[in-house]
Amino acid sequence: MPEAVGRRDALVVVDVQNDFCPGGALAVADGDAVVPLVNALAPRFAIVALTQDWHPAGHISFASTHGRDAFTTIEVAYGTQVLWPDHCVQGTRGAEFHPELDVPNAHAIVRKGHQLGIDSYSGLREADRITVTGLAGYLRERGAERVFVCGLATDFCVAWTAFDAAEAGWPVFVIVDACRAIDLGGSLERAFAEFDKRGIRRIEASDLV
Repeated sequence: MPEAVGRRDALVVVDVQNDFCPGGALAVADGDAVVPLVNALAPRFAIVALTQDWHPAGHISFASTHGRDAFTTIEVAYGTQVLWPDHCVQGTRGAEFHPELDVPNAHAIVRKGHQLGIDSYSGLREADRITVTGLAGYLRERGAERVFVCGLATDFCVAWTAFDAAEAGWPVFVIVDACRAIDLGGSLERAFAEFDKRGIRRIEASDLV
């Protein structure tokens, strides 16, 4: 069913950064394919925010920090932590937005995962589930009534952002063709199941009118 974009709808563009695109340290397959869709979608929204992974060197989520293999897991104070290749290190090219991302109407850039000992998938709340990023407050201040989410990666940072936005009370839509997934051990299927369970709607960019 078509969805009309209203003046109180917000678009959250998640982590469209070099390290998550082909050639990056944690490349998502076909990740750069979201860029033209995001560029086309963003001007249709009055409220636009970008999230940006922004890790210090030696971050808790890096496999190298623990002398472990990437994509294994460890237990930390806030639960199970997937260990990733070093990525989106503060001030590096990998942490920069994709050079073709063109969203001049974005009002806010929210950096996440910048605390050494806490990871952050969600754009609203870090992995300890206590530390907030300020994005929810920003969306409330702007009067957002619905939240649309796109970017990288569907099954991690996009999904957790959508979960937290729904938990905060917004109707949430994930624009699935403007996302790409890592799909680590069935993580995409699990994310879709959680979307359905939480009432988060999956739509295509072409559904927006």
